[in-house]
Amino acid sequence: MTHTDKELVVSALENGTVLDHIPSENVFKAIDMLNLKGEISRITIGVNLESKLYGRKGIIKIADRYFLDDELNRLALVAPNATVNIIRNFKVVEKKKIVMPDEIEGFAKCKNPKCITNHQPIKTRFKVLDHNGEISLLCHYCEKITDLKG
Repeated sequence: MTHTDKELVVSALENGTVLDHIPSENVFKAIDMLNLKGEISRITIGVNLESKLYGRKGIIKIADRYFLDDELNRLALVAPNATVNIIRNFKVVEKKKIVMPDEIEGFAKCKNPKCITNHQPIKTRFKVLDHNGEISLLCHYCEKITDLKG
């Protein structure tokens, strides 16, 4: 048996989106942020794959699904160096970089236990603060800062 006989082959994506260069430890956070848990399209997930740039990386391939830029850009919180490849007829037709949004809504939780968003059915809303690459979130309602590290 040759070396290539032992390799597993992941089928090519005919149409859809490939999210590449996600930190391996954040792949499942990215899945949550994109609400992919109930997705009916085929999803291929790779974790701890070799990356020449980052050592280890994660990848998510979603068949027959395309995302709005706003949906993808929220991934900047967990995968700031991620790339997005749009696939049509087995070919990459567009490559995008994730862009840090100015504001995010609805998926981060305010760490202030007294914030109204933790007691009422109100969608969270934050201004994204970037201090030399350290990202934190300023709550629109209580004005407390949520640090993403902790």
